Amino acid sequence: MKAYGVNELRKMFLEFFESKGHLAMKSFSLVPHNDNSLLIINSGMAPLKPYFTGAEKPPRTRVTTCQKCIRTGDIENVGKTARHGTFFEMLGNFSFGDYFKHEAIAWSWEFLTKVVGLDPERLYPSIYENDEEAFEIWNKEIGIAPERIFRFGKEDNFWEHGAGPCGPCSEIYVDRGPEYGVEGGPIADENRYIEIWDLVFENYEVDNVKSKTDLHIVGELENKNIDTGAGLERLAYLMQGKQNIYETDEVFPVIEAAQKLSGRTYGDDEAMDVRFRIVADHVRSALMIMSDGVRPSNNGRGYVLRRLLRRTVKAMRELGVTDPVMPTLLPTSKAAMEPSYPELNDTFHDVSEAAYGEEDAFRRTLESGTEIFDLAVAKAKESGSDAVSGEDAFKLHDTYGFPIDLTREMVQEQDMTVDEDAFQELMEQQRVRARKAREALGDLAW
Repeated sequence: MKAYGVNELRKMFLEFFESKGHLAMKSFSLVPHNDNSLLIINSGMAPLKPYFTGAEKPPRTRVTTCQKCIRTGDIENVGKTARHGTFFEMLGNFSFGDYFKHEAIAWSWEFLTKVVGLDPERLYPSIYENDEEAFEIWNKEIGIAPERIFRFGKEDNFWEHGAGPCGPCSEIYVDRGPEYGVEGGPIADENRYIEIWDLVFENYEVDNVKSKTDLHIVGELENKNIDTGAGLERLAYLMQGKQNIYETDEVFPVIEAAQKLSGRTYGDDEAMDVRFRIVADHVRSALMIMSDGVRPSNNGRGYVLRRLLRRTVKAMRELGVTDPVMPTLLPTSKAAMEPSYPELNDTFHDVSEAAYGEEDAFRRTLESGTEIFDLAVAKAKESGSDAVSGEDAFKLHDTYGFPIDLTREMVQEQDMTVDEDAFQELMEQQRVRARKAREALGDLAW
């Protein structure tokens, strides 16, 4: 098995599907276009929704992309697991009323086993619990033994994105080996058996989605679609023989730079390793979202960016670095990503100025508020409580600029919580006071 680089794997994937008649399209921006349902592009199919719903005609009935994505729903798991990252690239091949299950399954298997050279004995497919057609394809056409094909319910193997096309999934897992967990396939251990590819067979239409298990299916689609997604970083770390996505060739250079800044060595201490991995992930995410025009703010995607930058600075502080770090880390990430995205050079001057300014402001916030935070934690512990009071959390927010999510994260590291109800009550009182003050000032308030 060859240790392909990220850039190589991306190129191999797109060229493979071009050979199958697909149009290779460039990644869309991370900022959604004409889609108010999303804050940031979070999946490979998200920019292609108009083609799936029929609102727009696709440039070809077969399309392949490598799409930039950001997800922050699992941000607390970043650095702690092998596979969670905020920025990732999703490889995908899509059919709009063209081919269906037979081709999608056969081509995914061909790419993984013939093109990149994964051992077929290490691959385990899953199917939707009653998708007998997919089972027959995996069993009879691909040759997978029945006991290696796993059946999952709607929560895991049925996909929908609101009203419109939906359908069952078939996922492909890679066995990392006995050193990573127990045998038995993905149903036994998802740390050992890592999901590498999700094949969605869109053959139904829904008009009401209350939950994954409460779908109102209208009927079958006349034109059935294929929507697949393979995680590029996951594929890269498996091919490169690394332990996680943070050690791949496009991400690890930031960890190397953070080692030099901190004087610490990655691999010596797991708690510190988590910080290194947070830094590597978040710097790359911030770079990529800023290159698409987002700037730090207190709202929407600007706040997502602000949180990524602040978590980076905080993690480096926990590694012992109190001096500015972004002037070293951001150019390092740019150098690693530029071969894949040469357009990063065009925006880097403005991106770096905004990132460095945000770091300077947040460093002042940390310097002024950390001592107050420590006193709040000590006060709670002395009183026998495992929660920082709402009053202290509000003071940190109102006086020292500590956002509540930062306070939450810092108290979690102390195995404590925040009295959220009291905090929210004080925030509401502040909003009422501000509203009354504006009313009293009348036109002067503007």
